[in-house]
Amino acid sequence: MKVVCLAGGVGGAKLVQGLDALELDLTVIVNTGDDFWHWGLFICPDVDTITYTLSGLADTRRGWGLEGESWGALSAMRRLGAEDWFGLGDHDLATHLRRTAWLREGVPLSEVTRRITQALGVRSRILPMSDAPCPTIVNGENFQTWLVRQRAPAVRSLETTAGPPAPGVQAALDEAELIVLAPSNPYVSIDPILGCIGALPQVPVRMVSPLIGGEAVKGPLAEMVPVLAGRPPSTQALLDHYGFAFDRVLEGPATLMPTLEDRVRVARALL
Repeated sequence: MKVVCLAGGVGGAKLVQGLDALELDLTVIVNTGDDFWHWGLFICPDVDTITYTLSGLADTRRGWGLEGESWGALSAMRRLGAEDWFGLGDHDLATHLRRTAWLREGVPLSEVTRRITQALGVRSRILPMSDAPCPTIVNGENFQTWLVRQRAPAVRSLETTAGPPAPGVQAALDEAELIVLAPSNPYVSIDPILGCIGALPQVPVRMVSPLIGGEAVKGPLAEMVPVLAGRPPSTQALLDHYGFAFDRVLEGPATLMPTLEDRVRVARALL
């Protein structure tokens, strides 16, 4: 079965890992609205989280970064007065150094991502939503500054940027037999992707809700819904926000996915 999953963040990575374990013909279109420059390096947090998860290298306790990471470079940069609010580990730096070098050579982000995922042994296709910069701006700040440095204060304004879909994105959508929306924040993870790809193809669309009992498993979504939708946080509020029909929606405590077995169980339920 040809499956396309739209994803971003830690929750997205968990579901993607479950789908990947089923050995489907899986393409993951990943949010790049939170990509940004830091220490002169181009960082792709969502792409990297999903890549590390599918390669088996992710730190499952933190949910981001690499297992067995060390922090010598961060400590040394701090001594030299560099900003230290975004945690870049020593091994993680290799990804960003390589990506930045390729980008400066003119290699597009989609090809850079292909090279990195191939080197790390990822089986499924991971595609950035666009090769063009598509920053998400919250309260006038880039997304990571708002989320990590400022610790996600109340949303006063939110802007997403659409670019042309990256090579391979439209072909994957045209061939898809099923579209899956991962349990990712609709406003800052899924909306940016939809802005780049436009209308979804006429195939079944299924979603795992990122809310359980009106609460987000991780992140600021529950606080964002009342501001952006003008109603209490709920799965129905998210469905109304999307405004298109879903073939099936999974929600509730059974969608928690702390282990690989749970992730496979939820993926099977979607299929």
